[in-house]
Amino acid sequence: MKKGIKFVASIHFKIALVFTLTLLVTLELIGAFFIKQLERSNLSNFRQQITLPAYVSDQLTQQLTGSETASSNANIHNVLSSVNNVLITEIEVVDTQGIIRGTSDINDQDAVGQKTTDSNLRHAANNQTYLKNPVEQHGSSRYQTVVKPLIETTNGDNTTVGAVIVKANLESVYATLQRISVIYLSATLLAVMLGVIMAVIISRALAKPISDINQRTIRIAAGDYSGDIDVRSHDEIGQLATNVNALAQRIEETTNSQELERRRLDSVLEHMTDGVIATDRRGSINLINSAALAMIGIEDVSEVLGQYVLQILHLNEQYQLREFFENDDNLFLDFSDDDRQLKVKVYNTQIQRESGFISGMVIVLHDVTEEQRINEERRQFVSNVSHELRTPLTSVKSYIDALQDGAMNDQEVAPHFLKVAQDETTRMIHMINDLLELSRMDSGTMRLTLEYVNLSELFNYILNRFDMIISNEQQPDQKQYSIVRDVTDESIWVEIDPSKLTQVIDNIMNNAIKYSPDGGVITTRMVKEERQVVLSISDQGLGIPQKDLNHVFDRFFRVDKARSRAQGGTGLGLAISKEIVESFKGKIWVTSQEGQGSTFNIALPYTIEGNLDDDWEDDDFDEMG
Repeated sequence: MKKGIKFVASIHFKIALVFTLTLLVTLELIGAFFIKQLERSNLSNFRQQITLPAYVSDQLTQQLTGSETASSNANIHNVLSSVNNVLITEIEVVDTQGIIRGTSDINDQDAVGQKTTDSNLRHAANNQTYLKNPVEQHGSSRYQTVVKPLIETTNGDNTTVGAVIVKANLESVYATLQRISVIYLSATLLAVMLGVIMAVIISRALAKPISDINQRTIRIAAGDYSGDIDVRSHDEIGQLATNVNALAQRIEETTNSQELERRRLDSVLEHMTDGVIATDRRGSINLINSAALAMIGIEDVSEVLGQYVLQILHLNEQYQLREFFENDDNLFLDFSDDDRQLKVKVYNTQIQRESGFISGMVIVLHDVTEEQRINEERRQFVSNVSHELRTPLTSVKSYIDALQDGAMNDQEVAPHFLKVAQDETTRMIHMINDLLELSRMDSGTMRLTLEYVNLSELFNYILNRFDMIISNEQQPDQKQYSIVRDVTDESIWVEIDPSKLTQVIDNIMNNAIKYSPDGGVITTRMVKEERQVVLSISDQGLGIPQKDLNHVFDRFFRVDKARSRAQGGTGLGLAISKEIVESFKGKIWVTSQEGQGSTFNIALPYTIEGNLDDDWEDDDFDEMG
């Protein structure tokens, strides 16, 4: 059904229908005009054929003027009988009284002498208005009648003496017209059939390029720009096809250019570290990149598209949309939770047309978490450095002032004051050196001399040094401690800078010694795992509170600040150790329970190459130390 309706509505059908209807109407009009003209012509010729000759009319006029009615009637009958015209059905003559004086119909001779019932014939006999050639219907037959007054001319005067009517059957004429009409109708039907065929052919020829253009435009609308229309002519349709081909090419170029720009924009947005959100003028989100989704903690983009932007940013209770648009102050949002720290700065700008109409806005979310952390660390660093330097400087100044005020002459007090000033100065020098080393690490200018080292021998060598220190410092007034080793004898080769790793282990061992109680045991281990080797140093000190474990490697951090400062620490050793270990692609961490000591662990990747030379000698380590 739909297919039939679609065909009827097609231009192919319409062209054929218009052509066929035009041909049919034209042939009908021509046929009607032709048949009508043919009928008129045939009737005119027929009337001429049945018109009485002039001599017959003269004879009839002469007989009507005779005084002897019976003789005149007989003569009129003879005259009428002498007329030899097969087309004439009946001839009837009447006088001015309307009396029938003669008739050619043998079967109607009784009507002679009677008044005629034909009023038109009486009017003609009495010189009144009459119809000359009326067509009469008798039963199922039509008759052509010709009425003519009979006029006598005497001395130039015309006198109507009667009238004659000639009747002839028209069925032969109309039969001929019927046959001609049938022939014309047959020809018309044949012409219409041929016209329909021609209309179909012509409509196909006309509709085919239009259909091709239509299909081409449908493909263009669907995004398919391949294939040109075959231009078969140079008329208006051919020009249209050419223009459609050119239009398709321009649209394809424009679309490709826009698609390229869109992909570039998508790529830029997708790889931006800043979050980007675009909205319409009502604040509904219509574009958001991955960075923005990650910042607001949503994975599926469909959850935010079409949503109110202030609700997504949790600002709907603080701002109306217009207020948010017009806000020029720095706006910071905190998306921090238990799993992450995230603070962002919000920038927004309106999308405005040349007419001034605001069609939307773009919001940029800039992650300032690291920036604020660095600023906070910088402020904390400055504060720590100031504090760490102020304390020994104050102490030095106080002792120097005391010496200047007279303590210099006191032989018991002066040496002690000078030693304190010297110790504080040495501590500040160590702190400055540590700060310089950290600065080189931060700037990437620290030089590492990497080489493959047998870690087992290096670790044992460092521990041997500490054992030697213990044996040389066995004094009753000094802290007593011992070192327990659990180190594998297997050769494990790592790529490190030996002097830097020695510095790390020395720092951890010194801390273990400082914070271990008298008689404490320091346990050292080296365990080989699947992909790394782990060094661990455990003490029996006071341990580290759980809340401080994540800050142990921060710069200037001390668990017990007073005790650490009293023991001469700078608070930078573990921070330096962490930087060094990470430069070896390793990892350092601490585990501790408050009151039960701490364990520092160092994990380093090792190589499976077993053909490296092992040339460690004590002298070499002495030079590095």
